[in-house]
Amino acid sequence: MIKAIALDDEPPALDILQSFCDKIEYVDLQKTFTKSEEAFKYLKKYPVDLLFLDINMPSISGIDFFKNLPHKTMVIFTTAYSEYAVEGFTLSATDYILKPFSFSRFQQAVEKAFSQWKLQNQDPEQLYLFIRADYSLIKILFSDILYIEGLDDYVKIHIQNQKTIVARMTLKAILQKLPVPEFIRVHRSFIVPISKIEKVRNKIIYINQEEIPVSASYESAFFAAIHKE
Repeated sequence: MIKAIALDDEPPALDILQSFCDKIEYVDLQKTFTKSEEAFKYLKKYPVDLLFLDINMPSISGIDFFKNLPHKTMVIFTTAYSEYAVEGFTLSATDYILKPFSFSRFQQAVEKAFSQWKLQNQDPEQLYLFIRADYSLIKILFSDILYIEGLDDYVKIHIQNQKTIVARMTLKAILQKLPVPEFIRVHRSFIVPISKIEKVRNKIIYINQEEIPVSASYESAFFAAIHKE
């Protein structure tokens, strides 16, 4: 789980961040701050993975605060001023969201942070995962997974030359167990391994004679990922 804090001189903005973080199961917003000096003291003692950071603050700008962080930390800048965007990305910010932002825009930014976090923390030697299904723990090689389908609180893991495994968990939960960037979510109901894609035509992915749609909300991230390959 991503450990995070938020710094913003406006308490209502922090309330919104807290409310949005509470809806995302892989983010733990540990504390919020209105004063930059208190946030800095906390970070020196308790490093976190992610910082939600307002830019336009009275005592110090978010840009300067980020430049002086005691530890390497991902940052999502939040501000009402679009003119700071270029400088924010120059600092290798994970994302930059303009106030007032919707939950879906916030979630998109946090998913980018989560992908970075998994990439930094995944074990390169682990080539499999264990899934609880049929009253057993079943070992599944990442290389054998064709695609994963979500059905409410269940997932169907379609495996090459093997029986499909049905497990009680969400797509969001299983995505946390998969290596990035090899696996990517392309639809609210589908995760695919990029290596298994045979072709893409008219926003349809073809894998092992199956047709998997790419939805609008995941389209840009998906095509950006495959163009890196």
